[in-house]
Amino acid sequence: MTLLLVESLHLFWSFYFSRILYDALGYERIVSPFDSFILSALVFTLVMCAIMTAMGLYERNFWNGKSDMLLRVGVSFMIGLFVMTAIYYLVPDLYLSRGTFSLAFGIAFVGIVLFRFIFFRVSSDARINRRLLVLGVGQQAARLEELQDKKNAGFSIVGYIQVHEDERPRVMGARMLQVTSNLSDLAEELSIDEIVVAMDDRRKGFPLDEVLECKFDGIQISTFLTFFERQSGKIQLDALRPSNLIFADGFQVALVNRMVKRLFDLLVSSLLLALAAPLMVCAALAVWLESRFAGPILYRQTRVGFNGRSFEVIKFRSMRVDAEKDGKAVWAKQGDSRITPVGAVMRDTRIDELPQLFNVLRGDMSFVGPRPERPQFVAELAKKLPFYTMRHMVKPGITGWAQICFPYGASEEDAREKLEYDLYYIKNYSIFFDTVILLQTVHTVFWGKGAH
Repeated sequence: MTLLLVESLHLFWSFYFSRILYDALGYERIVSPFDSFILSALVFTLVMCAIMTAMGLYERNFWNGKSDMLLRVGVSFMIGLFVMTAIYYLVPDLYLSRGTFSLAFGIAFVGIVLFRFIFFRVSSDARINRRLLVLGVGQQAARLEELQDKKNAGFSIVGYIQVHEDERPRVMGARMLQVTSNLSDLAEELSIDEIVVAMDDRRKGFPLDEVLECKFDGIQISTFLTFFERQSGKIQLDALRPSNLIFADGFQVALVNRMVKRLFDLLVSSLLLALAAPLMVCAALAVWLESRFAGPILYRQTRVGFNGRSFEVIKFRSMRVDAEKDGKAVWAKQGDSRITPVGAVMRDTRIDELPQLFNVLRGDMSFVGPRPERPQFVAELAKKLPFYTMRHMVKPGITGWAQICFPYGASEEDAREKLEYDLYYIKNYSIFFDTVILLQTVHTVFWGKGAH
């Protein structure tokens, strides 16, 4: 969020500075009204932020090296050039001058690249990471240790405190601390920014008065579930309790949000069907030719949707006609031999999912939501995974938070991890969150993550 705010200000400032500089150099006297300039700068800022989000530049753990960063920023600005040109053509009043626009574009690009290098250089410095003290040494504490080991985690665990002697240590012994004085004094001595209560069983009690004293001293206190959710973008299933669903914030969708979401689905699905019609005709023809004019072009399959109701999802057929000749539901997997050559291309580019726009029009699905699963898998997973049926509290989607955060899953363990992302989406649902997911889906399609 900090990076997005800083870069938004820089993009807007680039336009302002370019206007003043170009005027001061005497190349061209700018006569466009100031309010028109402000609007043009805002449009440029919004367009570039949306494109960079779509290119995955604001993902939680983004940093795959300098070349990857330069490639994504470069592609973002190339797309931005075409988009802004189209906007200026459609709305001439926003156009300033070719020189001003070129200068602004150059300053914006150089600034974004410099910000990126500085930001990731600084954020990788352990000295500025949040310093954590963890109460607990068991399974939850071990999960925090795993989070810390990820790139650009943003926090550093200073130590663990074993609150209960019978809690089996699952963390590095060298980091286990002994509290010889008051917890508040220890936190002050270690310059602790946040204390995470991560005991596997809190029913045995914990040092409430000492933790409260730390809170009064200005130290942030978090539960394991809250901290894990904030850092990972998913909800830890093992630590989730029914009381969390009932009393915690979230896990509700206001009626007005449902109405706005449905209106958005209707308008965008209609528009995309019109724009994608030629591509869908070509895809249908490719499937038909590959099957030598035999076999269905579309594939219909029963899935479980909103409130557990079944519906038929529509896709372009990407597997052999006899893919499930024995009638048994089988997990699709990476390198699945049942997928045809044309089907592989369609899956990689998500073209096979275009017919699902009709599902969105009908109201069976939304653009964003948990992916619908087959009744056989739902019945099986609901017995093994707690809170699995919570996925059906919202409409299933063509894309979703789990799809952009987790590679394609083909097992019960993968389904468990995807459920953690789905629950995070349901808890934190908003129109803005949907917009972010749609933009990042573009990045997922271009970079091929999860497309099987």
